[in-house]
Amino acid sequence: MTAALAEKHTGTVREPVRNTEPPTPHRRRGRERAFDDVPRWQIYVPLGIYLLFTLVPFYWMFLFAVRPTGSTSLVPWPMTGEHFSKVWTERSFAVFFQNSMIVGVCTLVATTLVALSGGYALARFDFRIKNGFMLALLCSQFIPGALMLVPLFEIFKNLQMINSLGSVVIAETVFQLPLSIILISGFIKNVPVSLEEAAWVDGCSRFRAFCAVVLPLLRPGLIAVGSFAFVHSWNHFLFALMFLSEQDKQTIPVGLNTLIGADSVDLGALAAGGVIAAIPVVIVFAFIQKWLITGFSAGAVKG
Repeated sequence: MTAALAEKHTGTVREPVRNTEPPTPHRRRGRERAFDDVPRWQIYVPLGIYLLFTLVPFYWMFLFAVRPTGSTSLVPWPMTGEHFSKVWTERSFAVFFQNSMIVGVCTLVATTLVALSGGYALARFDFRIKNGFMLALLCSQFIPGALMLVPLFEIFKNLQMINSLGSVVIAETVFQLPLSIILISGFIKNVPVSLEEAAWVDGCSRFRAFCAVVLPLLRPGLIAVGSFAFVHSWNHFLFALMFLSEQDKQTIPVGLNTLIGADSVDLGALAAGGVIAAIPVVIVFAFIQKWLITGFSAGAVKG
């Protein structure tokens, strides 16, 4: 009664007791049972339709690549490698593959290094134009690359870089940097500053503390950014078509375009070239899928 009078005079109201107890095992079992009660066809049918629309084009491409010329069989048997041999030797796909690999690896390295420095600056330092810079990075994602072809061509022409793989690497790196910097910045923010401060107390410089403490924790983010830059530069057609004119400098997307004639299309050679172009991308994603999902999610959660 005394407590009630005190509350009446002071004007305070006691907050209702909230139920903060974790769900009991009985409740968890009820939720699991509710999920198990869902008919399996409601799960498998949508997944099957999705796989059908995703895998059938790849199967069709593989079928044309290994099927003999003139065959109409829907089963890849008997198989032949004539189309692969034709595009690899006669159509210079070995040179195209090498050029695409050079462009992809150089773009990966350049994008990762520049994104590391820019992302660290955005994550660890406060400066006057920080918000405006972030806004500019986001807005740059809405600019299509086709609008920048003419100014980029004039710049590379004055620098005498036309018909050079370096021009494609620079263009690809520039267009990959905004998203890469944003992802790396978000990932670095998830690393506590106290780890770096402890390294500073032990006598490390900022650069050494970053390399020894922060950089090992950024592996998923670096893999995500690097793989995204590699795949985009590997598949990009526009810059290579615009800046590379000689055949020995062209990349695989431009090489695939040369297989399409004005009056006819060699479907077998075109499918074989598509399979060759898809193999590195499939291998990359097969080995890094775990790190890729972790890197993109961690870089996008906190910004």
